[in-house]
Amino acid sequence: GFIFGDGLYEVTPFYRGAPFRLDAHMIRMQKGFRELRIRPPEDDLPALQFELMRRNGLEDEEMAIVYLQVTRGTAPRAHTFPDPEVAPSVYAWARPFRRPSAEEWSAGFGAIRVPDRRWARADLKTVQLLPNVMAQQEAKEAGATDALFVRDGLALEGGQTNLFVVVDGVLLTHPASNQILHGISRAAVLELAAEHGIPTEIRPIPESELERASEVFFTGTTAEVRPTVRLDGKPVGDGQVGPVARKLHAGFQKKVAEECGLHARV
Repeated sequence: GFIFGDGLYEVTPFYRGAPFRLDAHMIRMQKGFRELRIRPPEDDLPALQFELMRRNGLEDEEMAIVYLQVTRGTAPRAHTFPDPEVAPSVYAWARPFRRPSAEEWSAGFGAIRVPDRRWARADLKTVQLLPNVMAQQEAKEAGATDALFVRDGLALEGGQTNLFVVVDGVLLTHPASNQILHGISRAAVLELAAEHGIPTEIRPIPESELERASEVFFTGTTAEVRPTVRLDGKPVGDGQVGPVARKLHAGFQKKVAEECGLHARV
C-alpha cells in the first residue's frame, strides 16, 4: 500500500470533541474499498477516531482533525494484488486545527489556475496525491492559498477542496462525477444553498466563466467555506468577499453548531 499509493484516506473534523458528519466520511471510505477492491479492516474505525481524540487530549479543542488511512496491506512488491489476500494496514493520527480568524477570513484568499494532471478517478479519496501536492506547491510559491484545477476548458475543483462560482447571481459547482471528489462539505453547502433559496446549477463550469464570476470560493473539511478574492493575481468581482460566500459561511457555522451540539461561533 505505501509503495504503490494503494490506499484510501479520510480527514474528519471534530468540533469540541464532536465529529461533523462522520457517517458520511465512513460511507465514502466504504465506497472506496469496494471500488479499489480493498478488504475493509475489522477495526471499528469510528471508535478508533474517538479514541485518538481522547488520547491526544483534543476533546475541548475548538476544532481538531483526525486523519485515517487504510492501505491494501503488507506483501512483497508486485504490480498485482497480494495473493493470498492480506489484512489491510490502518494508520491514523489526530491534531488540533486552527481556523482562520474572522479578520483573515474577511480579507479573503488567493488562488491560481493549474492544469489537472490527476488520474481519472478523482472521486476516490486515494493517497495518490502527488499531482495535488505539486499544484498546491505552485499556488504557495505564487502567494496563493488554493490551486484551481482546470482540464479541457473546465474549472473543476481545488487541489484539496471543491469549487463554487457565482455567475449572474447563480451558484455553480461541477457535477459529482469521476472528475471531482464528492465532498462532504460541498454537500452541506448545497443543502444550505437550497435552504436559503440561492439559485444553484450543478453543471460543468467553462473556464471562461471564471472571468465573469462575481464570487469564487472553495469548500472542504479544513477550508469549510473559503472565499477567493484574487484569481491568478486579478480581483474576483469587486475584490471583496461576496454576499453568497458570507451567507453560506455563516450557515455552515450554524449547521456545524447544530449537528455537533455547539453554539455557533460569532
